[in-house]
Amino acid sequence: MDYRSDELEDRAVQGSLFDVGPDQEVGYRVPIACQVAGITYRQLDYWARTKLVVPSIRSAHGSGSQRLYSFKDILVLKIVKGLLDTGISLQNIRLAVEKLRDLGVDDLANITLVSDGTTVYECRSNEEVIDLLGGGQGVFGIAVPGIMKELTGTISQFPSERIDEESEVLADELAARRRRRNAG
Repeated sequence: MDYRSDELEDRAVQGSLFDVGPDQEVGYRVPIACQVAGITYRQLDYWARTKLVVPSIRSAHGSGSQRLYSFKDILVLKIVKGLLDTGISLQNIRLAVEKLRDLGVDDLANITLVSDGTTVYECRSNEEVIDLLGGGQGVFGIAVPGIMKELTGTISQFPSERIDEESEVLADELAARRRRRNAG
């Protein structure tokens, strides 16, 4: 396999993982990609050479050629940068990206990536959280606002009682009578 077919294969894998953003094939040069993603040229160059994020529009081919990054590529660059900022190692970020590819994630716009600085979690919904670095193991998640909303709607269908001072006093008197009767 030659260099050109390797590059096309890399683009195909990355393209299938990150199908989001504008449909137009518009390219952004390295300085713009770096500025928008908030990374240095050295980071961008290293990530391209090690195939973490390859430019899907045009790779550099020798001196004087310019890489062109798509919107999708810059989105991935920003995600990688965000994960780095949380303290995730570049090695673990690579693993997370590979896991996303292995899991067949083809639309990053519909997931949320969460990190505690040690691992990366993929959240597809309030209930579904996957530890990407823990072998894709599911993690139990409880979305409290969703439960509150559901409970509010459900509980309103049941009878309730208002507590006022008079009923509290009566309950205390009954409890006192029971205690006296059981003691005597």
